[in-house]
Amino acid sequence: MFEVFKNAWKIDDLRKKIIYTLMIILVFRVGSAIPVPFLDPSTLSQMLSANSGNLLGYLNMLTGGALSQATLLALSISPYITASIVIQLLTVAIPALEKMAKEGPEGQKKINKITRYSTVALALIQSYAYYVTLKNYKAVETFDAQWQNVLVVITIIMMFTAGAMVVMWLGERIDEKGIGNGISILLFAGIVAGGPSLVTRLWAYLQAAAAGETKYFFFIPALIIIFLLLIGFIVLMNDAERRIPVQYAKRVVGRKQYGGQSSHIPIKVSMAGVLPIIFASALLSIPATIEAFVTVESGSFWDGFFKLFSPGSWFYSILYFILIFAFSYFYVAIQYNPVEMANNLQKNNGTIPGIRPGRPTSDFISRIINKVTFIGAIFLAVVAMMPVIVGAVSGMNVTIGGTTIIIVVGVALETARSLESQMMMRHYKGFLE
Repeated sequence: MFEVFKNAWKIDDLRKKIIYTLMIILVFRVGSAIPVPFLDPSTLSQMLSANSGNLLGYLNMLTGGALSQATLLALSISPYITASIVIQLLTVAIPALEKMAKEGPEGQKKINKITRYSTVALALIQSYAYYVTLKNYKAVETFDAQWQNVLVVITIIMMFTAGAMVVMWLGERIDEKGIGNGISILLFAGIVAGGPSLVTRLWAYLQAAAAGETKYFFFIPALIIIFLLLIGFIVLMNDAERRIPVQYAKRVVGRKQYGGQSSHIPIKVSMAGVLPIIFASALLSIPATIEAFVTVESGSFWDGFFKLFSPGSWFYSILYFILIFAFSYFYVAIQYNPVEMANNLQKNNGTIPGIRPGRPTSDFISRIINKVTFIGAIFLAVVAMMPVIVGAVSGMNVTIGGTTIIIVVGVALETARSLESQMMMRHYKGFLE
């Protein structure tokens, strides 16, 4: 991967794109350090550190700590990602959007426009929700005059919303003039920005080990080894796929012969990507988020209920595992239609060797997809559960979530592939040379 970036830097055009992308990332990080007025960052930071298992703590991790510092880009790309997922799901459920998605580039432009408007709406909703949360924790500055308090509300909501729109615009600029994968690269940059805090916590555990907590001398090297093994496992599974062989029949049109070649249908093992983990994490973080807004007496029913959904409990781990499986099958079910795939093969005179066209083909494809989805769900569950297990065994709060590892590794591999394909296009000799 490093060799790809080294070779890309030697090409003048790609070097300009890389520099442009780095400058956009710099602007993104500067915006993540500009504070929003009328907010107390220290109170917000204490709130998030005390409730790291809820939805706000999860979003703070994705933003590289911008949310805990109450900065301009505190929302980061979360509204855009949510809007993209919602529109993608609605494309399957609403015929008009499905038809629009099949119209090619023009239809994609319309869907992108709808996604942008949805992002604005979600950013406004999230901004207001954050304002209410901050107000409940007394992190918002108040004034005696009512009109001044109204101005404070409008300022905070508008700045959070504007920050989300700026992040979306920066991502689109990377897609247009940079190396591509703009939103993913900004997400990558936000996660990597939290690396220094992880190193700081590891150093604190080393100091504790030197002070007498000798168990950390074993747990810290073990944590690093597990982290490296997880990266290798993700790289391996990210490229794994099941290829269904396809044979196209020969047909003669006039004096020309078409078809007769062999091909395959690739079914990726990690076809659902990181979405099942994101959905499962967001769903399980709801009880912890509710707990942050209410007062619960120790020993009461609700105290036991919320403890069941704490990240370190056995119930949380089992439910997390089950939800990852459920969302993996759900996402694949809305993305792949075996009947449509079988019909397309039949229209193009293609057959799977040993399988009759029509329903037998769709049943065969469905069985293959189910088996591959099961393996992919096991992969996601192992990656997601490993940090939870390591944290519970070691008692160290420095493990990186499975979502984070998959996002970082996946974006790095995808960016390397994008650069490699662009270099290949520039080195390809046309038929006139």
